Amino acid sequence: QVQLVESGGGLVQPGGSLRLSCAASESIFRSYAMGWYRRAPGKLRELVAAINSGGTTNYNDSVKGRFTISRDNAKNTVYLQMSSLKPEDTAVYYCNGITSDLSLAASWGQGTQVTVSS
Repeated sequence: QVQLVESGGGLVQPGGSLRLSCAASESIFRSYAMGWYRRAPGKLRELVAAINSGGTTNYNDSVKGRFTISRDNAKNTVYLQMSSLKPEDTAVYYCNGITSDLSLAASWGQGTQVTVSS
């Protein structure tokens, strides 16, 4: 059973924008906060942004002011609006649920590649 499906990645020039989408299973979306993560080549996966069921958000310092996380409760979907993209934002982006003890709610999906390059 596929629980997390990410989409919306692509190739964009520095300074450009992209919007990522993550369709989650209802059981995950309704039960947990949701987060966007990324893994750049040669680096560990890191949490980029998170949003809880009440809409409270948190961001990695590296993306504050440039990325916005949001959720559509009717569609069980979480979004990541990315603006002012930099080459260092290049990575595979993943979403996942975040449990109350900060564990992951599900197995990773396939992710979506974001490449920022001129």
